[in-house]
Amino acid sequence: MLKCRTVWKKLAPLGRASSTLCRQNVRRTGLNHGRIPAHLPAVHMATGPAGGSRENQLYVLLVGAACLGGGIYVYQTLKGDQKRYDERFAVLHQATREEIYSSIQTEAPETIETEAVPNPEPEVAPVSQEPSPSADAEAAAPSEADEPLPAAEPDSALKLPSHAPYLLIGGGTASFAAARSIRARDPGARVLIVTDEQDLPYMRPPLSKELWFSDDPAVTDTLRFKQWNGKERSIYFQPPSFYITPEELSSAENGGVAVFTGKKVVHMDVRGNKVKLDDDTEISYDKCLIATGGVPRNLQVLERAGEEVLKKTTLFRKIDDFRSLDKVSRNVKSVAVIGGGFLGSELACALGRRSQDSGLEVIQMFPEKGNMGKVLPEYLSNWTTEKVKKEGVKVVSEALVKSVTCKDEQLEIQLKDGRLVKTNHIVAAVGLEPNVDLAKSAGLEVDSDFGGYRVNAELQARSNIWVAGDAACFYDIRLGRRRVEHHDHAVVSGRLAGENMTGASKPYWHQSMFWSDLGPDVGYEAIGIVDSSLPTVGVFAKATAKDTPKAATEQSGTGIRSESETEDVASSLVASTTPTLTSTQKDDYGKGVIFYLRDKVVVGIILWNVFNRMPIARKIIKDGEEHGDLNEVAKLFNIHED
Repeated sequence: MLKCRTVWKKLAPLGRASSTLCRQNVRRTGLNHGRIPAHLPAVHMATGPAGGSRENQLYVLLVGAACLGGGIYVYQTLKGDQKRYDERFAVLHQATREEIYSSIQTEAPETIETEAVPNPEPEVAPVSQEPSPSADAEAAAPSEADEPLPAAEPDSALKLPSHAPYLLIGGGTASFAAARSIRARDPGARVLIVTDEQDLPYMRPPLSKELWFSDDPAVTDTLRFKQWNGKERSIYFQPPSFYITPEELSSAENGGVAVFTGKKVVHMDVRGNKVKLDDDTEISYDKCLIATGGVPRNLQVLERAGEEVLKKTTLFRKIDDFRSLDKVSRNVKSVAVIGGGFLGSELACALGRRSQDSGLEVIQMFPEKGNMGKVLPEYLSNWTTEKVKKEGVKVVSEALVKSVTCKDEQLEIQLKDGRLVKTNHIVAAVGLEPNVDLAKSAGLEVDSDFGGYRVNAELQARSNIWVAGDAACFYDIRLGRRRVEHHDHAVVSGRLAGENMTGASKPYWHQSMFWSDLGPDVGYEAIGIVDSSLPTVGVFAKATAKDTPKAATEQSGTGIRSESETEDVASSLVASTTPTLTSTQKDDYGKGVIFYLRDKVVVGIILWNVFNRMPIARKIIKDGEEHGDLNEVAKLFNIHED
């Protein structure tokens, strides 16, 4: 029916034109004879003159020929039009089918009507339900030639901008401190943090400290903990609302900080100012910070022990490691912690406290004679070992692991002196290896003695590239080249790197501190080089109820004790006039100060159950003076105050 109607529309004008032509010819002929005959006389063969009859016959022949020619012309014209129409209709019909198929890809061919009119409006391709600025812009703009919209791009392409003015590699404390510093100096700055972890930036110290003492059964999910002073806080530096999404970074009017999780930077093009991720995505930058931190070391004997042993071994560093070890400690009978340093001792004490209720056996083994043997002088290391035992920990000292095997779902740890230790799970806490994977592709120098990226006094490794945190090997103007793996250093170095990325050009002179708690009753803070191989002088006094980590946080109002520090406190304090006692005169190490000496100059200080005095220790190391009587220096810390 549709085709017939179309043909009629084309034939009707031609029919009207041909009939009009015939009427005009008739009218013209009549006028030539002087009138329009109302009736043509019949032709009689044998009567009347022959001339008039011939003229009529000729007229009829001419009219007939004209009609016949017109008819032939109309027929050929319509036939050609029909052929061209059919060809054009077929082309448009096929194009329409291909267009719709390409846009929806799942539409069955039967749903397209074969007799549809030409130039139909194409269907719009379905887009992703997740809105994005680019998709909104495309939807708002008019489409060209009524073509269907392209399908939505994959999430990975949408979530990551191709350029970031400030690119921070790593999602730890140093990276977050740098982001906050950049935004403080450049309020409209656009900062992108790329981290291979699945979590937003968080603080690591509570993973081995306060989180283990929480009475909340859902602590592994909430990651909220009570400090020793009873105040509750989250392990995360900021809630998700603090950050903007990566796709908003380029268009955010006032800038912001975006975090792209679960992605690792695997290649760095220093000349081109760009990096490549593990999914081949490239991001260019103006300024870049490397804050990749480190990875936990493992014992070679454990790496060679086989898959069964590795499955029952935890290398403690991240949130996932905390959750995993928490689950393991609730489902096994015995856990062995290998390592007598800060992390190993903290985890041993934390698990020991838990064992008092659950019956879990907790073993701590280390090659030194006593706990914290590489840091504390021997007498204090022995005292600490006894303190750890009282926390419910079975201590195995001078333990060198020879081999580890798995038998009957149990791990057998064979020591070099013949002792055999059986357990269900191993926690290896034997140090940290700085993450310098980008050094080769970036052409950055790695320090052969301390590890980490070598940087100048402004924490700069190359033009437009800075390094902060555990991965930075910096030059200390008082103590020489160093690499530090502590929270306070990550905070301060990250903050300084962020300032220098915005043009501050400040040198790193800060003497960072670190602290460790063996439960809520014993804790210490340290600064500088604290190495038990150095000569030490200890000055101690009797501890009171106020000389505990819990009491210290109640006074300062924070569990991250480095947050309460101020530089101007040191010059305002007055030394105590009460006599002090050295470590050789007294065996009760309730609280005190330990000085570490190199060439008669104090290069390190430990404040044992003495809190909120770190600015004084920092000033002593900064001055770099020789002291004839360290008892007089100890008076600055007022350790005999009630």
